[in-house]
Parts: sequence; structure tokens; C-alpha cells
Amino acid sequence: MTPKSHQAGFVNIIGKPNVGKSTLMNILVGEPISIISPKSQTTRHRILGLTNSDNYQIVFSDTPGMLKPQYELHKSMMSFVNLSLEDADIILFVTDLFETDAEIEAIIERINNSGVPVLLVINKIDLAKEGQLDQVTDYWTSRLKADTLIPISALENFNTERILQEILDRLPEHPPFYDKEELTDRPERFFASEIIREKIFKNYKKEIPYSTEVVIEDFHESPDIIRMRANIFVERNSQKGIIIGEKGKMLKKVGIEARQDLETFFGKKVHLETYVKVEPDWRKNKNKLRKFGYDPS
Repeated sequence: MTPKSHQAGFVNIIGKPNVGKSTLMNILVGEPISIISPKSQTTRHRILGLTNSDNYQIVFSDTPGMLKPQYELHKSMMSFVNLSLEDADIILFVTDLFETDAEIEAIIERINNSGVPVLLVINKIDLAKEGQLDQVTDYWTSRLKADTLIPISALENFNTERILQEILDRLPEHPPFYDKEELTDRPERFFASEIIREKIFKNYKKEIPYSTEVVIEDFHESPDIIRMRANIFVERNSQKGIIIGEKGKMLKKVGIEARQDLETFFGKKVHLETYVKVEPDWRKNKNKLRKFGYDPS
């Protein structure tokens, strides 16, 4: 009897901001790999999440939302999107009932000329009015050369199981790229900083979340507790005051919420210390972006 061949490949999730890419990524991987908030541009990095079985390994890749860059941080975010177009075995293009191809026409053209299988996922169909899904379907199928169309509701986890089967129908034969025991290629410090940043997106308005970066300075793990120190960087002194809040109340709230999620994520007690520092105009400075782990090229 011939042993069953092994499938493996990169399935890269791309789309405009706030269409539900990170929520879908977490469903497909089965773990909260990508942070989520109602605000756009929450995802800043390319984050890999692995789905494994005896016969396959799917390397999912969540990417920042496609946008027209306004400063160096945006350019770095878009470089992750461009990379995901270059190494994809399958492209999972996610949109919703409300987005169009405005400002991303060039990327659509690249996808259409790539020769890579494309799964067109239309999210948020639970919000559809009568006839709206048909209109959106006609719009996107006239613009994107997709192998198939999959309408879903990531929020309600509706029809998402179909995505896995459509992927397996197209996944190439290949040995696994990563250890089957791994869930992601990112280190623990990265997820700790992302969880804290998620709480900043949740608790602050206007420009504060977008002007903030989180760096884990110390991370010491023992059998029963993780002790970590996080620096929250902002661009201006006025933002530092907003992050801290009156008598430190806002910073304390962020710390409590982050610690609860960190303990769930790591499965043990966490002692978290947070400090706020000013790094002027870090989003516009290539050297500062490199220090924070971005590639501003």
C-alpha cells in the first residue's frame, strides 16, 4: 500500500484593514495568534500560525491591512504584504460587504497575474441586507481572478470550515516547513507585547493606539510564574500623560487586563510591570523602526 503523501504550503491572508483577517486567522489556527480590535491597522507585522495533522501542515500568514502608505511605519507594514504575495502557495483574499478595491488596484493586478490559486472570502455576511451579498459577489468576481468564492461570518464562525477543505484541495505536496509541535514562528516576547498593545487599542481613542509601540525589556520564566517588564513608547509627552491617566488609573487598567490575558495565553501566573517612555516621531524614523523590529525598507 502506497503511503499517503504529505502536503505543506504557505496560505497568506491579505485584504484591506478591518475586514476580519485576524479573526479568521485565529479560527483557522485554533489559537489567538493575532490580536483583534475594532480599530483599523491593528496588525503591524506578518504573523505565522501553523495548522498541523499527520498528513499536512498549513502555514497561515496574517498580514497588515493593505493601505496607501503615509509614513515609514506604513511602508514597513506594506512590505510584509508584498512579501506575502511573493511566497504564497495559496492566497486567501478577505473582503467584506462594505470594502471596494479603491487604492489597492495595483495589488489586485499583481494577484491576478501571479498564477497562485486565490480563494475569495467575503466576510461579515451576517450583516447582509437583501440582495447585498449578490451585489458584492458580482463586484469582486469581476475584479479578482479567484478559484472559488467562500461567503463567511468569522464573528459567528459560519462556513469557515469550508476554507480548510478548499485549501487542502490545492495545497502542494511538500514536507513540513516547521516542527509539527510548533504553533508559530514568533517568540513569546512578541505575543506578550502584542497582548499589551491590544489593550491599548481597546482602552484609548484617536491617535494614541497608532502612536504607541510596546517592547518587552525583561522576560524571566520560572516553573510557576513569568516576570516581565514592558516599555510602552509614545511619540509625545502629552500622549504619555494620556496613557498613564489621572493618578495612573489608565495604565493600571491596561496592566490588569493585559495580565489576565497573558496568564491565559501562557498558562501560568504573570507579574507585569509597565513603564511609559517618549520616543519622538518613531513611526517616521527608519532607525527607530528597526529598533522596534520593523523592516522600513
